Amino acid sequence: MTVDGGGEKGQTQQGGKGRERRWPALVAALSLGGLYAALPPSLLLGGSRWFPLAAVAALLVPTVITHRKGAHSANQLFGYILNGVVTLSMICSLALLIMALPAHRETPQQLLRSAAALWVANILVFASWYWRLDAGGPHKRDLRPGHSEGAFLFPQMTMAPTAKPAKEWSPMFIDYLFLAFNTSTAFSPTDVPVLSRWAKVLMMTQAMISLLVIALLAARAVNIL
Repeated sequence: MTVDGGGEKGQTQQGGKGRERRWPALVAALSLGGLYAALPPSLLLGGSRWFPLAAVAALLVPTVITHRKGAHSANQLFGYILNGVVTLSMICSLALLIMALPAHRETPQQLLRSAAALWVANILVFASWYWRLDAGGPHKRDLRPGHSEGAFLFPQMTMAPTAKPAKEWSPMFIDYLFLAFNTSTAFSPTDVPVLSRWAKVLMMTQAMISLLVIALLAARAVNIL
């Protein structure tokens, strides 16, 4: 995930288009850290509530700095590491929650809260991956005058130039968040067809995690209330 602190004006013109503001991705990363901190210690890797949030905050610092300094290769590396950390945290918490079900180590209320937190985390994690990987990532998308090709076929890409909401339209984090939300609720793409194989694999993984959380964990918690 490549982010800045939200203070960038976003007015630098590259390829005739303003640069994308990165603060939504920053908010998503901090939200993920907060969601993990809200889980019971028994569902966290290492058993510490604050370790995931501290790890996210620590990785955001060099990510923001490298972005502001224009060190795009280093920024990309820190973005991948940050996404990897939040993804690993989510998978570990999900595995620990599944193992906690037969042992009844968590109360029904804790199971419901944990399942809801992991479901939201699933959306934010995969939205961050889609945003980070599509068409080379946000920096490379900023260099192009418009978005005409990528892993996803957004409706705006098929519209006539006069009908587009912006002459040189390009997807932003909210577009990938909407895509991830639909995948977690409908278990499939809705208005955005998937073109690339890597994107199909990620979307299948996201849908499988969402189905597991909703159908197995939440249903189990409701049954034992």
